[in-house]
Amino acid sequence: MSVLSGKKVILGISGGIAAYKTATLVRLFIKAGAHVQVIMTPASKDFVTPLTLSTLSKNPVYSTFYNIDDDSKNNTQHPKSDTLWNNHVELALWGDIMVIAPATANTLSKMVNGNCDNLLIATYLSAKCPVYFAPAMDLDMYKHPSTVASFQALKNFGNTIIPAENGELASGLSGEGRMAEPENIIAFLEADLESKLPLKGKKILITAGPTYEAIDPVRFIGNHSSGKMGFDIAKSASSLGAEVILVTGPTHQILDDANVKLISVISAQQMYDACHLYFSEVDVAIAAAAVADYRPKNVANQKIKKSDASFTIELEKTKDILESLGKIKDKQFLIGFALETENEIENAKLKIQKKNLDLIVLNSLQDEGAGFGKSTNKVTFIDSFFNVESMQLKSKEAVANDILNKIIAHYEIRH
Repeated sequence: MSVLSGKKVILGISGGIAAYKTATLVRLFIKAGAHVQVIMTPASKDFVTPLTLSTLSKNPVYSTFYNIDDDSKNNTQHPKSDTLWNNHVELALWGDIMVIAPATANTLSKMVNGNCDNLLIATYLSAKCPVYFAPAMDLDMYKHPSTVASFQALKNFGNTIIPAENGELASGLSGEGRMAEPENIIAFLEADLESKLPLKGKKILITAGPTYEAIDPVRFIGNHSSGKMGFDIAKSASSLGAEVILVTGPTHQILDDANVKLISVISAQQMYDACHLYFSEVDVAIAAAAVADYRPKNVANQKIKKSDASFTIELEKTKDILESLGKIKDKQFLIGFALETENEIENAKLKIQKKNLDLIVLNSLQDEGAGFGKSTNKVTFIDSFFNVESMQLKSKEAVANDILNKIIAHYEIRH
């Protein structure tokens, strides 16, 4: 899956012949799973039509500060009574990244000097996301001192240049100045974004879901865990660049991600074995699974027939996966979960000590909206120094991001 998947991309198009390539560029963004909003300078519409780009991006294309519908054009008393303002601030804040391609010498100069005479420059000046620009001009223009100065100034502003390529130019000459081909722009963006992901190079082990402990071939002891919390953590970790090993008990959750190695297990023993198989090679382990504490001591080979009015099952403890990992922990940042119904903070602190954890994520069944089978969760973070941080009720996706931010902060402090 491309790192661009799910990203909101503002594509700014300025008035150069290379604008014709942006139709292909939009298609490649969409193919990578990105959402695209096109903003054109008025001059760029001489080279490619807004209709083409709107059709490909599945979004309206903006090029002016306001639109006037056909009826209002003939309204002489109130010529702007039905105008729609294209809010450049909202457009800028919407984007995860902004790409200006082609970036002509004129547009580059306006970006440097803040010459805000069109919607594209206004949006650029309001953008808080990373900005990339792909220059396109003739070879002498590309090498002119003013253009070189624009490149340097924009880099100093924190923008990233997508270098022009050598090739045939509109003038008929051949040399440097040709806008990078759309495929190369996509490749450049993917490589740059991946290199900046905060968990790039980290390997994370995550457990998810319940375990089922067999009574006989058709019955088991289990719990109501859906596995959603662990799967959301895995998805978020992958999007931040981590290589993920997800060990999951029986669940209906689905995750199709090339960066996630999915290992399906059923019992606590199988989960224990899988975790110990991979623990030594990971940087972080997050035990989000609801592992059964007990299992039947004797498992029947055949279905147990219903006979007596009462039936007794002798149980024995399962191996404590988290505690066993804490005993052999070396470099790993180890995170556990605790689901409590009383004395929550005290019990969680005891678990941190007993299991040698770096962080515990405390759930309380007393909190409305938290617990098994819910789309939301309300957690409290407690670290190994017993610092307590209570969070608000959030979606499980947002809680997953909070957990991963704790991991990112841990490695930032260490370095």
